[in-house]
Amino acid sequence: MSFQAPVVHLELHTNDLSSARDLYGELCGWTPDRVDTRHGSYLALDMGRRLGGGIVESAAPRPIWLPYVEVGDIGAATERALSLGAALLLAPREGPAGFRSVVSSPVGGQLAFWQQKPSR
Repeated sequence: MSFQAPVVHLELHTNDLSSARDLYGELCGWTPDRVDTRHGSYLALDMGRRLGGGIVESAAPRPIWLPYVEVGDIGAATERALSLGAALLLAPREGPAGFRSVVSSPVGGQLAFWQQKPSR
């Protein structure tokens, strides 16, 4: 494979959203912005010019950062990861701005694939 898939978003999964928000606001100056959707709320973080971010409240036993990698074809990227031994944690699904899937590997951790919807 001769392409380089860029990381476009970092998402923190934690069981203590408010403390994580306060920590990263104070530590890194990341400004939080609550986004409400029909599926619940999300805390978006302004992480700078080239990278989006956010915090999700979850039942994770410990905090985990999930990198989102931009791909041209969410289905093909997910299938390639599975063919390389990854496990499927979240099948490709559509969201308001694009499509995502999540895979996990014992040697590579968790990774989300992201395919943006075409501009209208």
